Amino acid sequence: MNQKPAITVSSRDLERLEAVLATLPFDAAARTQLRSELDRADVLAPEQMPANVVTMNSVVRFRTGAGESFQRALVYPRDARADGEHVSVLAPVGAAMLGLTVGDSIEWPGPGGAPIEVRVSELVYQPERSGDLHR
Repeated sequence: MNQKPAITVSSRDLERLEAVLATLPFDAAARTQLRSELDRADVLAPEQMPANVVTMNSVVRFRTGAGESFQRALVYPRDARADGEHVSVLAPVGAAMLGLTVGDSIEWPGPGGAPIEVRVSELVYQPERSGDLHR
């Protein structure tokens, strides 16, 4: 994939992510990658967030080219789990998930670490769509 898809981030998520970035060393790879994503994002109020955009704490279903599907939640670092189901926004894949829209594709580490292209097939849960603006 050559070009990154356009992304949208809520102002609430941006504010919280800025606070997370402030805790990281200036030259940390995770900081650089997330900063790059945030710098290219369109920012909307949480109440204006389209229902098909991946926001923080969203649960996302992906589909591979082979037709397999899997689900991941995009979470803040404190909520990441070793089970791989809850992906930190500071992980490369987590930063890449932020702001995607249903139908967008990204590269994901496949078996053995080789990248595979996956498509966002569904937002199982999005806090803004569910009215969970207090999170």
